[in-house]
Amino acid sequence: MKRFVPLLGASLLLSACAGRDAMPVTVSNAQDSTMNCQMIQAEMEANNNTLRELSSEKGLKVAQNVGAGVLGFFTFGLTWFAMDFKNAASTDSLALQNRNRYLGALAAQRC
Repeated sequence: MKRFVPLLGASLLLSACAGRDAMPVTVSNAQDSTMNCQMIQAEMEANNNTLRELSSEKGLKVAQNVGAGVLGFFTFGLTWFAMDFKNAASTDSLALQNRNRYLGALAAQRC
């Protein structure tokens, strides 16, 4: 029991490191009114690159959660604290997709 308490405390402290918080972008920005076609296309391309990175991150998080879940059976559930349920990559992806839809409509009006 004396060894279990420090392990539990350490796992609780490490559980805060399990995932990042979402940082979704807004659909419209104040600078949108001054953007030309090239700027719109450049931002959409940057958003698409970020979406590819977030897709990779989602896959890695699934693998991490599966690994922590399976390992939890052998460590009496201690690694379950390392599982990430914040779903930050999906939240950020959805926000970027909405931003790209808005920029596409803006490009259709201006270009």
